[in-house]
Amino acid sequence: MTPSIATPRQPNRQWIKRHRWPTRLWHWTNAVAMLIMLMSGLMIFNAHPRLYWGDYGANSDKAWLQIGSRGDKGLLVLGKERFETTGVLGLWTDARGIERRRAFPGWATIPTSYSLADARIWHFFFAWVLVGSALLFFAASIVNGHFRTDLLPRRRELGPKHIWSDIVAHAKLRFPAGEAAKHYGILQKAAYLSVIVLLLPLIVLTGLTMSPAMNAAWPWLLDLFGGRQSARSIHFLCAAGLVLFFVIHIAMVFLAGPINEVRSMITGWYRLPEDKA
Repeated sequence: MTPSIATPRQPNRQWIKRHRWPTRLWHWTNAVAMLIMLMSGLMIFNAHPRLYWGDYGANSDKAWLQIGSRGDKGLLVLGKERFETTGVLGLWTDARGIERRRAFPGWATIPTSYSLADARIWHFFFAWVLVGSALLFFAASIVNGHFRTDLLPRRRELGPKHIWSDIVAHAKLRFPAGEAAKHYGILQKAAYLSVIVLLLPLIVLTGLTMSPAMNAAWPWLLDLFGGRQSARSIHFLCAAGLVLFFVIHIAMVFLAGPINEVRSMITGWYRLPEDKA
């Protein structure tokens, strides 16, 4: 981030260069890649809508999660708990009024009609886009100091009192203004770092673990994640974590001021909210 400047038309409203171009490029590339990978991944999941722990998993094995139907009901089974999901998951009606018995509906998948082969093509192509853009982003962020200056928490930010005050401020929808708005809060840093250094690496490594070719080249991946089916379950949970991050992220953007937030991620320039105090 660069020092703030006051514009002639708005002398009391300062602007800062909030996002460097590598961050903005990676943000939008990542958004597109992750959306397509999520939707194609749901189609891949439709081929066998059950998750297991361990090395093996088939219809006769005990699944910790499954989505399907029984009779005239769609069902989500999580452990011993059953939830009826008719019309949403397991049993739903497509745009032509035809009843379908698949885990996820066509509007949520790529392609919209069942095709495991096409879904894998979409998924693997954008997996390479995701990995390539992430590597370039990491390299640029190390060189330009983005990680060090913007994302790594300072020692004072890790204090329980500081963390709690940030939690309370978010709960009351009190967003930083003035000088405080020039920097990410501790909750923002924690959320971004959890995606960058935890969820994305995990989702890539577990994806590789599910590949027979990678099992032959890097058999240690199977030991690391406790088997191919465990890797598939972790892969699914990481995807769910990314969806949760996306929902919260979009909600915060709208609550904090969508025009200012989106503009800063397109142009880099961010107008500091006025400190009313």
